[in-house]
Amino acid sequence: LLKTHMQPERVLYVSSQNASTIFPAFANRLEYSKEEKKIVITLHNLWKNDSDVYVCVGVLKNSSFLSAHRSGTMMLVKDVELTDCRNNSWGIYGPVIVVVLLFSALICCTLYHVDMKKYFQKRKPNEVYEDMSFISRHNTLVR
Repeated sequence: LLKTHMQPERVLYVSSQNASTIFPAFANRLEYSKEEKKIVITLHNLWKNDSDVYVCVGVLKNSSFLSAHRSGTMMLVKDVELTDCRNNSWGIYGPVIVVVLLFSALICCTLYHVDMKKYFQKRKPNEVYEDMSFISRHNTLVR
């Protein structure tokens, strides 16, 4: 694999004996897999100066000639502005956390003020429920 136009250089060399050489500019940024006569090449962490036309070529035995079967693949890498996500995450997560806490407080207050015993107690038909808790007894006359 060769870069051919902007800054011509070698990228990857794979021999017929499966020996490979990844050239220094692409060390730790290139992966490849070979199946029969097909090679799949993946480039990672691209830089703006990686923009170029990439061509797969074959080297003929006992010759210095290169054989290219296609015109290559043009790759254009654009600059991307990196942002610090750690600072921006509070702008998103902060209000969400506040809303969840307020909703939880509303549910807790509602459950505290509603007498839940009445709703979860199994009652038989025609039976009267009388609350004997301290709250209902403290204002009654004791005999």
